[in-house]
Amino acid sequence: MDRRSFLTKTAVVGAAASTLAAPAIAQTNPRITWRLASSFPKSLDTIYGAADDLYNFVSEATDGNFVIQPFAAGEIVGALQVHDAVTDGTVEAAHTAGYYFWGKDPTFALGCAVPFSLSSRGMNAFMYEGGGNELYNEFLAQYKIIAFPGGNSGTQMGGWFRREINTVDDLRGLKMRIGGFAGKVLEQLGLVPQQIAGGDIYQALERGTIDAAEWIGPYDDEKLGFVKVAPYYYAPGVWEGGPMWHFYFNTDAYGALPENYKSVLRTACDAANVRMLSKYDYKNPTAIKTLVGQGAQLRWFSKDVMDAMFDAANRTYEEYSATNTHFANMWGAIKDFRSEYYTWAQIADYNYDTYMMIKQNEGAL
Repeated sequence: MDRRSFLTKTAVVGAAASTLAAPAIAQTNPRITWRLASSFPKSLDTIYGAADDLYNFVSEATDGNFVIQPFAAGEIVGALQVHDAVTDGTVEAAHTAGYYFWGKDPTFALGCAVPFSLSSRGMNAFMYEGGGNELYNEFLAQYKIIAFPGGNSGTQMGGWFRREINTVDDLRGLKMRIGGFAGKVLEQLGLVPQQIAGGDIYQALERGTIDAAEWIGPYDDEKLGFVKVAPYYYAPGVWEGGPMWHFYFNTDAYGALPENYKSVLRTACDAANVRMLSKYDYKNPTAIKTLVGQGAQLRWFSKDVMDAMFDAANRTYEEYSATNTHFANMWGAIKDFRSEYYTWAQIADYNYDTYMMIKQNEGAL
């Protein structure tokens, strides 16, 4: 066979192989486009950014064949309507915080954060390894939703106050912008919870319509300028020790995905979950120094105040557990793991971190 004949036949075989391979690839990676409704504005680059991360990770892993296009709160549905939009199939996906929907059922909040639950690491351990996400999805199935962890802020701050909080009595009559489930707990101590959108909090504090407000933490709080109107910045946010955001997916849409796309999607959710916490851990140290420089006065809730909050939370959990099976099962599992987790956490991490903090305060780091 001469060289020209060989090259001609090789080219023909190569072209045939390409023709055969194309349909096979198309079948393996079909073109699918989803819409994701976020509960957050684009200005919250840490939280909203998780939806962008999901979009990028999934698209890159599938050569652009599986696209999950994110939309900010209000672009398709409002921030608090994303749950219903996934359930009825208006969108295939959402990125949200489960405690937004606690009014439908308090079990929603357990997947995100409730007072005196787990830290961010504890939540990851419980959700991934302790059966937490399976329990959450058993509950969510009735709403045609399957969920996977989609971010964490770490322990949040306790909020901005116009006056100091030294005793439990200082909470009585205090009008505070605070999330729904935590607000219900603190009502028992005489606090008056207020539901106010993030963009309206500053004006409410400035005018004295409210006395305090919790938002997230230094990086996000700095953007809203609370330090100018409520200088006392309290820690810790005991109602959000490790708040976990989730990606919600419509079960029909998820079930119709090829198995490799399901795997890519779950892995992308894991990556977005880790990346959000990393962003907060990187950005908050600089932000807290900036806020102190702007006049923020750091304060810590006393043990007496936190003990009163702890007792109020336990009364709330007992109340819900007595009448709600899903809540009782998931909260019971969280409590069991919480005890084990904090036994371990105080042995190694706590002592290491405490020593390193001492050295930092000595100026040795």
